[in-house]
Amino acid sequence: MSEARAAGVGAWVVERLAAKRRAMVLKHVRGRLLDVGCGDNKLVRSYGNGVGADVVQWGDVDVVVEDTAAMPFDAASFDTVTFVACLNHIPNREEVLDEARRLLRPGGRVVATMIPPGLSAVWHRAIHPWDPDQHGRHLHEGEVWGITNAEMRALLGRHGFAIIRHQRFVFWLNNLFVGEAR
Repeated sequence: MSEARAAGVGAWVVERLAAKRRAMVLKHVRGRLLDVGCGDNKLVRSYGNGVGADVVQWGDVDVVVEDTAAMPFDAASFDTVTFVACLNHIPNREEVLDEARRLLRPGGRVVATMIPPGLSAVWHRAIHPWDPDQHGRHLHEGEVWGITNAEMRALLGRHGFAIIRHQRFVFWLNNLFVGEAR
């Protein structure tokens, strides 16, 4: 296979997996959405009622912030806050989850996807040639390759979320967590 064809196939795989994550997350979004670490903001655009926030302008980000632990929104502004494949890349994830809790209305929910650390490390190295986000990729201080299921449950629990759903998807490699604000 030529290098150009391999790059095309690799980019297609990366986008198909991202689309599967979005589809899984969308099933659990309700009301007004805040997508933290929104990247290309396709989740918000697909849903239609929300805001995508990130620390980098990936081209279609609604709100670029210096720190997702200090968002420019009033308390209780959202019904759902999502973290799609990004919590491990947020060094101050503890503070960011506190902020998510502040931004949720009573009974609101957090929806997050995550893969385990070993798989994450292999995945990021494997997709490097086809994903512009991965060029020159290395872990920054506070980032981790992934978060285990037990760590995700504990992390969400520490910040006031009761896990109401945990589901594996995409060949049992990805994990979806839905937590309701207590």
